[in-house]
Amino acid sequence: MFHGTMTALVTPFSNGKIDEEAFRKHLERQVESGINGVIPVGTTGEAATLSFEEHKQVIRIAVDQVAGRVPVIAGTGSNNTAESIELTADAKAIGADAALLISPYYNKPTQEGIYRHYKAVADAVHLPQVIYNVPGRTNSNIEPETVGRLSHVTNIIGIKDATANMEQLAHTMAACDGRIEFYSGDDASVLPFMAMGGQGVISVVSNIVPKTMLALTGAMRRGDLENAHRAQFAMRELNRMLFVQSNPIPVKAACAALGWMSNELRLPLLPLDGELLNGLRQTMDSFEFEGERLELAES
Repeated sequence: MFHGTMTALVTPFSNGKIDEEAFRKHLERQVESGINGVIPVGTTGEAATLSFEEHKQVIRIAVDQVAGRVPVIAGTGSNNTAESIELTADAKAIGADAALLISPYYNKPTQEGIYRHYKAVADAVHLPQVIYNVPGRTNSNIEPETVGRLSHVTNIIGIKDATANMEQLAHTMAACDGRIEFYSGDDASVLPFMAMGGQGVISVVSNIVPKTMLALTGAMRRGDLENAHRAQFAMRELNRMLFVQSNPIPVKAACAALGWMSNELRLPLLPLDGELLNGLRQTMDSFEFEGERLELAES
């Protein structure tokens, strides 16, 4: 259903409020780049510090701005199952094409609890849903057998896997037996992930270099390993620098360095600064792949 490069969007802020103008411009840049889909209000979009009304506002802006030109997969995850159902229902009502739901964090549910959480949301809201396994943030891992069980739920259509664990990926794919699709959640390992059978990536780096990530996923879908290798390695240092601190701190700084939005985050996140910011700017300034360059604004 979804494929290629899909961007996990940043949420621009200005003076504590959502910067709608900057967000619309960012969405338009993404669509014009040829991106295959956008994901508002995920981890990269600072969903954890948005109010319910702000959460809906960001989805509404995304749906309105892209106007059906690319799919909108709304982040609707929570560690509270009832809250996740409410957010997913809101996303459907607004017009999102699908929902992305992070595995419950902090609570540390059992595998049965994880299964029942996702199934409850899927049963309550008839919208295509992508589950999201990112143990580094949730302190729990969705085991292959659990994903296999969830793959039988009709409107669970995929999983975003940010583990970068190819052995687990193989076991999970085998457990699902082709019933769902797999999307990488780790920009640094898209090539091997797609070589294993993944359909694409939900990407952070494509906020700033969408065409290069599109070149990578497009080449992999064509079976062009040589050009996929070139694109993956071209982004090697940029991918590293975008995760020198917790996402979305570096990518928000990168967007600000390009003059697209302010470098404003919500507590407890703080803006990237000092030597790390200088290093990011240097990496961005030297980046080029097949005509895609990053034009830095005046610092």
